[in-house]
This record gives sequence, structure tokens and C-alpha cells, in this order.
Amino acid sequence: MSGDLAVSWFTQLRTLTGSDEVSILLLLASAVLAAVALHAGAFALMRRFFAGEGMAHAILKRIAGPTRLAAILLALVSVLPAAEFNAEFGDTVRRLMKIGMVILLGWSAVIAINAAARRIERRHRLDVEDNLTARRVHTQINILRRIGLVVVLLLTAGTCLVMFPAVQAFGVSLFASAGVAGLVLGFAARPILTNLIAGMQIALTQPIRIDDVLIVEGEWGWVEEITTTCVVIRIWDQRRLIVPLSRFIEQPFENWTRESAAIIGVVLWHLDYRAPIAAMRKKLDGLLYGNQLWDGKVSNLQVVESGPATITVRALLSARNSPTAWDLRCEIREQMIEWLRAEHPEALPRVRAALDGDGPVGAKHGKSLEDVLSR
Repeated sequence: MSGDLAVSWFTQLRTLTGSDEVSILLLLASAVLAAVALHAGAFALMRRFFAGEGMAHAILKRIAGPTRLAAILLALVSVLPAAEFNAEFGDTVRRLMKIGMVILLGWSAVIAINAAARRIERRHRLDVEDNLTARRVHTQINILRRIGLVVVLLLTAGTCLVMFPAVQAFGVSLFASAGVAGLVLGFAARPILTNLIAGMQIALTQPIRIDDVLIVEGEWGWVEEITTTCVVIRIWDQRRLIVPLSRFIEQPFENWTRESAAIIGVVLWHLDYRAPIAAMRKKLDGLLYGNQLWDGKVSNLQVVESGPATITVRALLSARNSPTAWDLRCEIREQMIEWLRAEHPEALPRVRAALDGDGPVGAKHGKSLEDVLSR
């Protein structure tokens, strides 16, 4: 009902009832019933159109209530002019109903965005072995959902404010001085806009994802949450590092799980030159084959450095993810040290002093044994 139709219907009701009050009540009740009927019919058609689409049905189910109230308010706004209320009172009531309708539509949009995001996230679980695709989807959905909510909030608030004459007058004066106001608003909103644009870039290019392992500001941790303004990194000791989104666009950082969750760990031993390298390679294979933390892909042992007193032996070993790799590295390091102490104690680092016929080298030059050893 709207316009001439509402006026005609109100005139007929007033003729039949002979009372303005009863006619107004019947007019408003008719508008409400018509809105409910049209809403029910529209949603029935949409459910039939989206038959088999679980996400669409879930969204329609959640927004049915708010949209029904919005339809009722729209119908009341349409028929109120026909009720011949006081002009000022009628304008105030209609403005309040329009604001309520806009808020309900914004609420429906928020519900729809959240419902769709949760539905997609449930289809891609993070607690599986190969979760690269799931982490990519969760990152995109998380960022786009937050940006969508911010846009809906701004549009809803702006639409509600524009309905007030004072705000409209302010808007006209603002446009008249758009140069100065634009500069002021631009500087004030620059951090927010920078992070929003950075969030969109991260959602599209994905230099980081949910549950990625990063090294940022010298800290090692997992990406726990990506908001519209910052990234929350859970450090290994349960601290949280809060980093602005723009930091990941403008500055370098390390991503250990860019292509997959699997990672190669490094274990170093500083040993004597008499260390049995061949026996250590065989022992490393035995330790890894008996360890459930190893993923069976990488096992390698090499001498990577030789110094004046010791050599540096490096082992490379792979694991399913970074926490598992950390535990595997610690276990292999401990087990190899215990084996060397028990089977090859000569491989452990030691300090040597050379002796000649007159005592320790350097004594004839006035140096004591302590001086030689301290070197």
C-alpha cells in the first residue's frame, strides 16, 4: 500500500466505520498484514529458488526476523500519510520508522555476512594434516568479513544521519568547504584507510594466512587473528604480538609456512675433530625412524663448519609443522648427545695444551699454564 491506494483505502474504511480512530487502526493493521504476507511469499520463492543450497537456506533462516520487521516498518511508512496525522507528529514518526527500517536492514546484512563466513569456514577445517587451502580460505573470509561489516556499519550510520535535516544542512556546508574539510578528514582517516587497503591486499595476495608461522620483530609465533587494523601473533611462550596490517605490506618478514605447513628443522652440535661422522649419520637415521614426530621426508647430516678447536655438525630433519619440528629437534639433539657421551666420549669438545721437554708451550716465554689454557 502506498500513495493514492492508501488514501483510497483509508477513505473507504472511514466511510464504513464512521470513526477516524478505528479507521486508522484498521489501516495500520492492513498494512502490517500485507507486509507479512508479501515477506512470507518472497522468502518462500527464494527458498524454492535456492533449493539444495545449504548456505542460502541458513542465511534466509537467520535474516527472516529482521527483514520481516523492516517490511512492516516500510508498509507503515507508506500508509502513514493517508492517516491524516498532525504534520509534525507524522514526520517525526515516519523518520523514526525509516531509521528503524535502515537499522534492521543493516542488521540483516551483518547477520548474512557472519552466517556466510561461518558456513564457509566450517567447510575448510584447520585441524587437518594438510591445511594450506583451509588457511588460505580462512584468511580471505576473515579479512573480507571484517571489511564488509565496517562498510555495512558506515552505510547504515550514514543513511540514518542523513534523515535528520540538521545533518543534511551540515553536509551542504561541508561540501561548500570541501577543500579544507577533505584535507582534515584525509589526515585523520589515513591510518584507518591504510590498514583497510592493506587488509584487502593481504586478502588478495595472501603474504600471510591464519596459522602461518612468522618471524616478526625478532619474535617467532603463529598468526592467530587478522583484524581490519592489525595482526595478532601468538608467540611460542603464549605472549601476543600486535602488529599493524600495513607492516606486512611495507616491511619484510619471514614466513616459514608460505607453501605448506611442513617445515625443515636444523640441529647443530659443536664437536671434537675425532667425532665419528659416519656413525652419527647412521645413528641419526635410527633415531628418526623410531620417532613419530618425523614425517619421513628429510634426513641429512653434514659437517658445515670447522674451527680451531671444534667442528660444527648440522642435521636437517623435516616435520609436519613448526611445533612438531621444534619438539623433534630437541629430542634428536638430546638423544645424540647421550649417545655420544656413552659410545664416543672422545667426540665431545675439549681444551688441549701441548707440552715439550721444558713444560707447557709458552712457559719458556714467561707464560703460565693457566694463560695457555685461557687462550
